Amino acid sequence: MGSLSMMSSGKRNGLSHLASFLLGALLPTVLLVFLASDRLGERLTTSISSFGNGYLQMTKAHVVASAPAAAAGEEEEQQDSFPGLPELLPKVAMADRTVIVTSVNEAWARPGSLLDLFRDSFRNGEGIEHLLNHTLVVAVDDGGFARCRAVHPHCYLLEITSANASAANRFLSKGYLELVWAKLALQQRVLQLGYNYLFTDVDVMWLRDPFRHISLYADATMSCDGFSGDPESLHNSPNTGFFYVKSTPRTVEMLRYWRAARSRFPPHHDQKIFDSIKRELAGGQLGVRIAFLDTALFGTFCDLPGEIGAAICTMHANCCFGLDNKVRELRSVAAAWKNYTSLPPAERKSASRVTWPYPRRCRAARLAKPAGGKRQIRPAGN
Repeated sequence: MGSLSMMSSGKRNGLSHLASFLLGALLPTVLLVFLASDRLGERLTTSISSFGNGYLQMTKAHVVASAPAAAAGEEEEQQDSFPGLPELLPKVAMADRTVIVTSVNEAWARPGSLLDLFRDSFRNGEGIEHLLNHTLVVAVDDGGFARCRAVHPHCYLLEITSANASAANRFLSKGYLELVWAKLALQQRVLQLGYNYLFTDVDVMWLRDPFRHISLYADATMSCDGFSGDPESLHNSPNTGFFYVKSTPRTVEMLRYWRAARSRFPPHHDQKIFDSIKRELAGGQLGVRIAFLDTALFGTFCDLPGEIGAAICTMHANCCFGLDNKVRELRSVAAAWKNYTSLPPAERKSASRVTWPYPRRCRAARLAKPAGGKRQIRPAGN
């Protein structure tokens, strides 16, 4: 019995030594895998939120795997297309690497036109004037660039040689389409350089800080022409005149997919095509998370709120044809806002008596018939 016990004890000791050996050999491997995955996670972490990490980890592999082989070549081409942009963005960006981007041409940048109204809205808004220092104005012609440099600290010239971008281009004209798609190419480059962006049309009046309403979990947060009541519903009609995108591999692929879809829906602008592919973006391999902004907070001429509320952040002069119409209506918006903010705080609570002016000129222009006799189609974001 004693010898059997000793043999059994020896076997147990041998197995224990073997287990210790195997465990010791395995631990370095596990540590290396952990460190590698941690570094990968660091590269792919978004700058605003880590909400839903499980979902992001599952889809990031799809994003990287689905990237076309030509992506590296495309990035090199984009570097040539946007010279000076990598050096300019650090001067404009906020601490979290977010930049506000708008665009102008010569017509929109003239004294008294949209650029002046846009910049004045920051000064007359509530605590948002400092955001002008983080706004990049992209000029699409020399005249717009010169005017921008005269009044604004951060300007970038995006040359468009395929069409005349200097005029107040008619909706869906060649110049109009080239302009909107060139802007989207630049936005993709901003994401590739690791910066989040909030794009705003220059006919958007800023009233309060919009960033507190930007969704933390979403990859893209968009304004809309008609809000369904559910910020996550794809039944909302997107308006690409005001939208935020965080920089991740997934959103770079989203912009690439969006731009590539142009050939599938000619001749249309970026907003119409995004509306057509939003379910593909959200439900496909990319799994893009899209959120929409309430029109009560981000007002539009398409869905004009009546009263000037205590929370509204922006007012967009969309659903409006004609530069002169936009300028005149936005001047009325600015005047109404000044009247509201001049009231004592106690009187603002009964602000039902202070309402936004009805954009009569814009509504009349939408209903007017062009020379061809056909009723003018309402653009979702114009």
